[in-house]
Amino acid sequence: MRSSLAAVLLAAAAALPGFSADPAPVRPKAGPVDIMKLSEVKPGMKAVAWTVFSGTVPEAVPIEIIGVSKNMWGPKQDIILGRMGGKANRTNVAKGMSGSPVYIGGKLIGALSLGLSQFSPDAICGITPIELMLEIDANDKSRPANARTPDTAPARASGSGDAAAFDVPALVPIDSPLAFSGVGGDTFRAFAPMFQQLGVHTVQGIGGTTTHSSKPAPGWQQSLNPGDSVATILVDGDLGIAAFGTVTYNDGKRVLAFGHPLFNLGPVNMPLAKSEVVTTLASQFQPTKVANATEVVGALRQDRHSGIMGELGEAAPMIPVSLRVRSLGAKDQVMGQKDYHFDVMVHQKWTPTLMMLTLYNTISQLNEFSDETTFRLSGKVEMNGPRPIALSTMMAASDAPIPAPMALTLWLGDKFNKLYLNNVNMPEVKAVNLAVDLVPERRVVTIENAWVPNTEVQAGEEIPVKVSLRPWRGEPMQREVKIRIPEGIARGDHRILLSDADTLNRLQSAAGFLNRFLDLPQTVSLLNQERTNNRLYVSLVSASPTAYYDDKTMPSLPASVLNVMQAGRASDRRVITTPETAVEQASVPFDYMVTGSYSLKVHVK
Repeated sequence: MRSSLAAVLLAAAAALPGFSADPAPVRPKAGPVDIMKLSEVKPGMKAVAWTVFSGTVPEAVPIEIIGVSKNMWGPKQDIILGRMGGKANRTNVAKGMSGSPVYIGGKLIGALSLGLSQFSPDAICGITPIELMLEIDANDKSRPANARTPDTAPARASGSGDAAAFDVPALVPIDSPLAFSGVGGDTFRAFAPMFQQLGVHTVQGIGGTTTHSSKPAPGWQQSLNPGDSVATILVDGDLGIAAFGTVTYNDGKRVLAFGHPLFNLGPVNMPLAKSEVVTTLASQFQPTKVANATEVVGALRQDRHSGIMGELGEAAPMIPVSLRVRSLGAKDQVMGQKDYHFDVMVHQKWTPTLMMLTLYNTISQLNEFSDETTFRLSGKVEMNGPRPIALSTMMAASDAPIPAPMALTLWLGDKFNKLYLNNVNMPEVKAVNLAVDLVPERRVVTIENAWVPNTEVQAGEEIPVKVSLRPWRGEPMQREVKIRIPEGIARGDHRILLSDADTLNRLQSAAGFLNRFLDLPQTVSLLNQERTNNRLYVSLVSASPTAYYDDKTMPSLPASVLNVMQAGRASDRRVITTPETAVEQASVPFDYMVTGSYSLKVHVK
């Protein structure tokens, strides 16, 4: 009776999903593997996927093949459909499972890459055929037209959410969890929507990175076996950003993962690291793996439609960023100092955004921060080739809706965008060194008035100019500047212009960056010519034209020369002219953000 009951139970158990009387599957290893072609995959076949639910050891997950969906991934790009069992019945198809290798009878058929839309009770998955992933070529230099970069992220309509995803059940690429460690809630809210628009699921403060080096760690030869959790590193150091997935294939040197793109960037160079899964959160809405990147073991070389490809033992360059933050007292006494260090991935469109994120997060997550804080930034960008870029500005709270930390962040981002979006050369940045002082008051002054003792002047004469500036909630302050009327200046009316930096920078910057083929040294030259906003500038303005071309300013040009310059110019290499020439004669330093302008008319006798 007992043996008969055991036989019945065994037969019933064998009929349950995910159970088989066959020997337990063997964990896959790196090296050559037999491939099952898509044409051989049939409905009803029993498959096994390998993925990590916790720790570093992948576990087997049974999958029943449902069939093949034709052209679902693109023209002549079919997707295998399956129903997951085992632990996946509880977790569903979780973010981070992308790339989990799927085998039938020991033969690799592809990578887990798609999941059914949210709230589906069934763990239905899509599998990218391994034949598509093996098409990824390490030597391919082509750039995908639909690469997902910060400048291409569409605006999300208010309240719209992802409504399209709920209209009908659909298989969509499994988001790769993008874990932020050391990132505060304010930063997360400011930048996470951009990453989500790019199809990356963001996880705040649960997973992160502990790599701290872009060089492959010892023992990389035995790392990233099929089924292991893998991370691609965007930022490392005192702040970490990493995207997580699963390894599909490892031939001992080359690694394939994800089964779908990360950002679809094409050729790319990012650190590739091992990772440890903390836990897998079960959910019908957003099941997610929570993981930490541990050791760098290679470099990501390709980010393609059907997966990512990395090379073990290779190193990807990162940009070291040092940021010193000082908290100042009422009389600029240093009350405290903190030093931060980051390594940022190199990419023409992602690097500026990541630079902005690291700066914004650091200065907005300090106990010393307050709404009236003024930020005084200085630093330099060191490069191979061109001379360093000097950075200097102040940013204070204002009536504008944008807070001062974000305004400072956008100012820095503008500099890096101009540098990295150069159409002629890709910059090689060696290091970025920044220092930010937190001044505990709103330091803004506006040019209010100016006067001279006598508006009738003579050529060669030096005249005193007095200017009154109004600080925010303070008494007016006065300064005196001496300006010399040049010998040989034309008789008649002229202007003395007292202005902020933006007034003088506006035309020069616009003219330079209208040239789409401004080379890197010219770009650096133009950035270094920009005036800083913590000085008052005094210029003598005459009625003679000025031409702005590339990184050059050509004052007092004769009309004949100007006509020759403007003749035959291409539309993207324009010469911008103004009817006046402002000869800068002096600048007065202020430990304030200077705004506004004021003109005085003088008559040269």
